[in-house]
Amino acid sequence: MSRRRQGCLEGLLELSILNVVFDWLQKKFGFGRGLSCTGIGCGFLLLIIFLLMACNIIFGTDWFHLTTPTSLLLRMM
Repeated sequence: MSRRRQGCLEGLLELSILNVVFDWLQKKFGFGRGLSCTGIGCGFLLLIIFLLMACNIIFGTDWFHLTTPTSLLLRMM
């Protein structure tokens, strides 16, 4: 399955929406909560998820395709 290439404006819109959602989640659950264990833990987890989603938008990486067993078997052959 090939994913259609996105345009520049579509990519910028997706990144700006991702940024707004990430900022809101950080204020509610992440690093914006102060120096508590849950703030640091959730903030770090949200940061990792944000980076994966940003790479997906920027580079068009399909993370699920890379981790499916059939694609791993095909790469080994």
